[in-house]
Amino acid sequence: MNKMFCYQCQETAKNTGCTIAGVCGKKPDVANMQDLLIYITKGLADILIRLRNEGRKIESEINHEISLNLFTTITNANFDIDSIQKRILNTIKLKDRLLIELKNKDGLSDAAIYSEIERDKLLEKSKSIGVLSTQDEDIRSLRELTIYGLKGLAAYTKHANMLLKDDEEIDIFIQKALVKTMDDKIGLEELIELVLETGAYGVKGMALLDEANTKSYGNPEITKVNIGVRNNPGILISGHDLKDMEMLLKQTEGKGVHIYTHSEMLPANYYPAFKKYDHFVGNYGNAWWQQKDEFESFKGPILMTTNCIVPPKSSYKDRLFTTGAAAYPGCKYIPGDIGEEKDFSEIIELAKKCEPPTEIEKGNIIGGFAHNQVFQLADKIVEAVKSGAIKKFVVMGGCDGRNNSRNYYSDFASSLPKDTVILTAGCAKYRYNKLNLGDIDGIPRVLDAGQCNDSYSLALIALKLKDIFELEDINELPIIYNIAWYEQKAVIVLLALLSLGIKDIHLGPSLPAFLSSNIIKVLVENFGIAPIKSVEEDINLFFPENRNSDIITGETLIGDLLKKDPTKAEILYSTGMGCLGCPASQLESIEEACMVHGVNVDNLLEELNA
Repeated sequence: MNKMFCYQCQETAKNTGCTIAGVCGKKPDVANMQDLLIYITKGLADILIRLRNEGRKIESEINHEISLNLFTTITNANFDIDSIQKRILNTIKLKDRLLIELKNKDGLSDAAIYSEIERDKLLEKSKSIGVLSTQDEDIRSLRELTIYGLKGLAAYTKHANMLLKDDEEIDIFIQKALVKTMDDKIGLEELIELVLETGAYGVKGMALLDEANTKSYGNPEITKVNIGVRNNPGILISGHDLKDMEMLLKQTEGKGVHIYTHSEMLPANYYPAFKKYDHFVGNYGNAWWQQKDEFESFKGPILMTTNCIVPPKSSYKDRLFTTGAAAYPGCKYIPGDIGEEKDFSEIIELAKKCEPPTEIEKGNIIGGFAHNQVFQLADKIVEAVKSGAIKKFVVMGGCDGRNNSRNYYSDFASSLPKDTVILTAGCAKYRYNKLNLGDIDGIPRVLDAGQCNDSYSLALIALKLKDIFELEDINELPIIYNIAWYEQKAVIVLLALLSLGIKDIHLGPSLPAFLSSNIIKVLVENFGIAPIKSVEEDINLFFPENRNSDIITGETLIGDLLKKDPTKAEILYSTGMGCLGCPASQLESIEEACMVHGVNVDNLLEELNA
């Protein structure tokens, strides 16, 4: 029997699901309690929808509870079972209070009326209400796709809430969608519509956060970010929450402590409001998954404002602080609700006693190409496109991760034709933002819009180009989408792109385990979703005009291969393909032949190209 079941992230075990412990470091009891928190949150949503139908006004603080609960269960955010149980008990208490106000309780879901509070009984309940409690694989796939999209959406709206921005329409949608994932009367067609609607609200959620960030801190601007170190002790801040960044900068002014960003907090360097702080000195390190080495060498305290936490080494665990939805057992948690000033004094005092960071690299990286900045460059970019200096754009947003297969993205970026510009957002950029890819007529070949939520900027840029070139369909633009995903914020970005009508998105390094084969087929047929292949194959696919005719791909026909090099027949025979002389076989592609004969196409292509 499974101790747990979780398949919400790209690194899930064997690309099927973590059943013993999470690859992320999540223990079974934590995973199961997170499932229970989602279950209880669905119950609260059920009650809220009914109260609204009875004319009850729902306070924003209650809507925020839903968002925070969803955010708490996002990958690599919260590993602390005590804090998760506290959220469960708070939600049950709120739910029970609101139930008293509800006039018509007929047909309420089990999740709405569940009110157990003892940990042992909570843990027992958690084992029966998880992902696998939905028996039908396709229904389960669409329900989970919706829920993971809602988790990403909730993360973005929570950051907006911290800046006192709300959109009740988004909150109501999140709550209605949660309830629909419990409704056994809803079939595949309606669930597919729900998935796309989730994407549409993802666009609204990212727009809300964009407005909150830019009104608070100004529009991001082109910035050279220092990646070296100074001589003072430092505090390293990671995650996505810019309000936490602001509070930390204010509280450290004049304290002799330097502030560095890490991973997804890098784009804080692009906002004008933060540049006025002389002790804000740059970015330290790379993507989230390298934090074990980089947090150790940093020497000073680290503040995790959101995900992504990697279970810390003992060498720096006492220097790791968390806040917001993030928590890790044994690490100090800094409390503070929306509108409250958090107290970072303990972090600051610790920093003063620490050594300065150990330098791990030198130089600068350039970013700040959010939509407002790119619109200012629109004439220059359009002229470069019209002149042929820029032939294509490649959107390479999304997440980074630990798998060696992600080296694909560095190799892909390096292999792109010199007349191609990369548009990026999220920590996926760490695979190529320090490569020397040069520029085109002064336009850098890597345009970093910012955090993963700034994929909204990439969508706005595409829509702006569509208008400028007077195109009917956004898919007519010379833009390729090659997205790396890892967790649920990337899921909502993907759904947002689909809701905008963008097709032929390539997704990697693997397709999500939570997509059943039938749902993958729907996505392929309706939206052209496709997995990445090898760098050579994808470069040839995206840039057929630059195709290297010597490269053998899965699309190469058997007949064409043997006509060009008959000696390859020996390799094909060795795999069991004994009918090469048959005219029908010669019309098959290598990929089709491999499917027929049960041969691993990647291994065969590697041997043929060798």
